[in-house]
Amino acid sequence: VQLQASGGGLVQAGGSLRLSCAASENISGINTMAWYRQAPGKQRELVAVISSAGMTTYADSVKDRFTISRDNAENTVSLQLDSLKPEDTAVYYCYAYRITWARGYWGQGTLVTVSS
Repeated sequence: VQLQASGGGLVQAGGSLRLSCAASENISGINTMAWYRQAPGKQRELVAVISSAGMTTYADSVKDRFTISRDNAENTVSLQLDSLKPEDTAVYYCYAYRITWARGYWGQGTLVTVSS
């Protein structure tokens, strides 16, 4: 599967962005789709996960501010980022994993910059 992330940009603290990840194939059977992020000089970290059943999990740092969703008909996974903080600045990557695959797949990343 190929994943194409989009929607990043520059926003002021307190603002919002919506990231989108378009998959090259039907995502209804993909068990896990997620967003990760990597800030400069830091390790990549999990931001949010959504299962094929629609169950979601969030990192504590983004809980109640970010919302992950998936649209199986459009083969997209989105991440709504609200109440953004400068510490949310990072490259955001989408990720897909299916139990029948040998490995997970990453998108190319989209940069989110939050100014104070």
